[in-house]
Amino acid sequence: MTEDEVLSEFRSCGALLEGHFKLSSGRHSAHYLQCARVLMNPERAGRLALALAQKLPREIRSKIDVVVSPAMGGLIIGHEMGRALGKDAMFLERPDGVFHLRRGFALEPGARVLMVEDVVTTGLSSREAIDAVGTEGGEVIAEVALVDRSGGEADLGVPFFPLVALNFPTYAEDEVPAELAAIPVTKPGSRA
Repeated sequence: MTEDEVLSEFRSCGALLEGHFKLSSGRHSAHYLQCARVLMNPERAGRLALALAQKLPREIRSKIDVVVSPAMGGLIIGHEMGRALGKDAMFLERPDGVFHLRRGFALEPGARVLMVEDVVTTGLSSREAIDAVGTEGGEVIAEVALVDRSGGEADLGVPFFPLVALNFPTYAEDEVPAELAAIPVTKPGSRA
């Protein structure tokens, strides 16, 4: 799938939004990708997961034991990646602010994990999720995401394979341009 085809999938379902958004990272942006909308259609979610699976080098793909994703954003694409790779898919939750497995999920000691995210902006959530997998006894060998918004700057500590990289500008709280600050802010992310 080309970058244009991926963006077409987002546009076709109203998942590429414009306005003033406060991202989960705390940064502000005039654009927001609502991955939940692009993934609400199972056929589309499956196509995106297959395209993402094809981005993984064969030597990494062959080593994956299990797929893990952070809730909420990574749930659907993580599940679809499990289907695309023929692997079980689990998810991490953070009801107390720290990611961990719940609901009877457990990793075999030394399990080789593919981390799956919807969007990576700063990489903070990914790094927290990767640390949690280590605490749970597994080892993240790579991460995939539908969208890399980091401008290639996110250092996850593992090989990273996004389906598409978008470089919409983001701003710290004290750097928001006046024209953006004049628009009421929306907090669509999972840390709203």
